[in-house]
Amino acid sequence: MGLADGDPTHPAPAPVVTYTDADGRTTDDPAAAVSGEAVLYDEHGIPRRRTLFVMRQRELPWLPVSEAAFLLWVLVILMLVWLAVGLVLYLT
Repeated sequence: MGLADGDPTHPAPAPVVTYTDADGRTTDDPAAAVSGEAVLYDEHGIPRRRTLFVMRQRELPWLPVSEAAFLLWVLVILMLVWLAVGLVLYLT
């Protein structure tokens, strides 16, 4: 059933988001945030969903190159394996 012309509409409540920078201070800039929390409230003001997020840059001590370079090489190797399997299946 749809809404009639006289029915009140209840807009969906917007989530309340708080951001925290690397020094632990609250910030309004999402680009400077390294962690935070998003809380979605229902129409009565009761929290219904709480989402925490954390973004940290960590170095892997056993990895001699940067993480981005390592992942790029992994992608290249997987593509070469995919091409090799395709070539073998094509030739057989």
